[in-house]
Amino acid sequence: MPTSPHKVSPRKITVLGAGAWGSAVAIALAARHDVLMWGRNGPAMDAMAAERENRAYLPGCAFPPGLRVTADFDAALSHVLATPEEDAPLLIAACPVAGLRPLLLQLKAHAISHIVWLCKGFEGDTGLLPHQVVAEVLGAGVAGGALSGPSFAQEVARGLPCALTVASRSEPLRERVVSAVHGGNIRVYSCDDLVGVEVGGAVKNVLAIATGVADGLGLGLNARAALITRGLAEITRLGMALGGVPGTFMGLTGMGDLILTCTGDLSRNRRVGLGLAQGKALASIVAELGHVAEGVPCAKAVRALAHKLGVDMPITNAVAGVLFDGGTPQAMLAQLLARDPRDELS
Repeated sequence: MPTSPHKVSPRKITVLGAGAWGSAVAIALAARHDVLMWGRNGPAMDAMAAERENRAYLPGCAFPPGLRVTADFDAALSHVLATPEEDAPLLIAACPVAGLRPLLLQLKAHAISHIVWLCKGFEGDTGLLPHQVVAEVLGAGVAGGALSGPSFAQEVARGLPCALTVASRSEPLRERVVSAVHGGNIRVYSCDDLVGVEVGGAVKNVLAIATGVADGLGLGLNARAALITRGLAEITRLGMALGGVPGTFMGLTGMGDLILTCTGDLSRNRRVGLGLAQGKALASIVAELGHVAEGVPCAKAVRALAHKLGVDMPITNAVAGVLFDGGTPQAMLAQLLARDPRDELS
């Protein structure tokens, strides 16, 4: 007997952040739910409300009727906080890692029960993962979770299929997220390995810069495959050193996200690598993107953390050398090829 499609009563959902990924998630969820998206730039939010699309980040992706926008932070929170808990409202933070702590400090004055974040990376100044930042600011009484996986904003906003994972140590929160987000063209899995999911989502951006460099230098598909495979080994080593579960790195938020970000033409981090291979200055590349490329600050944080933990991450170190130490893409390649042989499984 065929299974029935996943159905759930419409929920109240607030998305805090109106960039590309926040807008894409809001668009996708508003097809089935009552979604309010907040952004701090008042004129930009007014333009979105009038034009019914985010022309700055997702031109051509129309807002569904279920999506409203606001620059009023209190109104955005009231949308979910005034909703009874039994109706399972959902609060989603859709800012970059650098904006997570400031956003959480804004939330601290409000009695929130949970928070789900979309950002991937390590906090620049502290080297903390997002869940550690959330715990530090909001305390252990607030349930937290990461919604992650291989997902380009443009494709999600267009309604193309994707699969995501929600990771949280709170089973009720995992169930709340799956119930609300799973459906339509989005499939959602769940796990409790918050560390593994976050490490995979962070480090893959650094490795995408490396594969962009290799592609930009015309090194071929063999080199790209080698970088992705050995990059997965780096993710796994760091993730396990931080307490992640090995199997997580073979899933959507490890191998899946790594493959997408390293090979997809929509990958901002891959485009950083391509620009570096062309001899462009980093500042110029980032300015041309017009979006945040999380792999750039993440490379510095991951290099420092790996050194502190004694974890071998040669590709990450080589990328950081090009980004921050004046190294060239050609020197990066030579550095990686000159390493001594080692056991592949180590």
